[in-house]
Amino acid sequence: MDDLLASISAKKAELDRLRIRVPNGLTNLDHARDLELTYTSNAIEGNTLTAAETTLVIEHGITVAGKPLKDHLEAIDHYDAICYVRELARQATPLTEMDIRNVHRLVVLRSCPDIAGSYADQGRYVVMDTGRHAFPSPAEVPALMGDFAAWLRHAPDTPETSVRAHRDLVDIHPFNDGNGRTARLLMNLILIRGGYPPVAVRPADRPAYIRSLQIHQAGQGSTEFAALLYQRLDAALDESLAAVREAFPSTADVPPKPGIEQ
Repeated sequence: MDDLLASISAKKAELDRLRIRVPNGLTNLDHARDLELTYTSNAIEGNTLTAAETTLVIEHGITVAGKPLKDHLEAIDHYDAICYVRELARQATPLTEMDIRNVHRLVVLRSCPDIAGSYADQGRYVVMDTGRHAFPSPAEVPALMGDFAAWLRHAPDTPETSVRAHRDLVDIHPFNDGNGRTARLLMNLILIRGGYPPVAVRPADRPAYIRSLQIHQAGQGSTEFAALLYQRLDAALDESLAAVREAFPSTADVPPKPGIEQ
């Protein structure tokens, strides 16, 4: 794990160096990633739209024949939530409990409007290999979210914070539905604020992702969960660095912008 975090730190430092010279070098990649994040996060939850279909729905408003209306609405909702996340990431103010609720509101605004931004009013359960796991009761959620938001307010925008925020929000499971999508968006909000690329948990990662969460929920530690997300972040950094170098092959020779110290 230490080697992985060291790799992330080194690649982040190099990305920061290149961004000073080419500040808009990742604009197109960011857009492509937002589409990918919408596809992957929804697919993990059972959405049947493919990556190409998700792009058609978002960019062209096309309805895909044979696919449920709910799947289309989830795609639009999630993309709007990502746009909100990027807007929040540009702000210097601490994240609040209402920010989290607003992310959730957008995640389900069209697909499940009755629960948008509202805390759970029923029990939430997940069936694991070790048996049924119950999340905190609705009566416990407001206090737990208050404590969570208080911690988040002062937490640094680091990979460690992002992974813990994802894990802790899933543990609380504050909403009737949309918890996973909201937790992944919160993770990526923290990463983007810290200057890191967002992380897509791909459908191929789903078995390992679910297993690692279940291991944590069974009280057996969160090392596997963190390792998976750090691996995805490390790969995302590789992708960002490759994109900048491909688009601007002489980046290393580009002088810094005026007024920027080296």
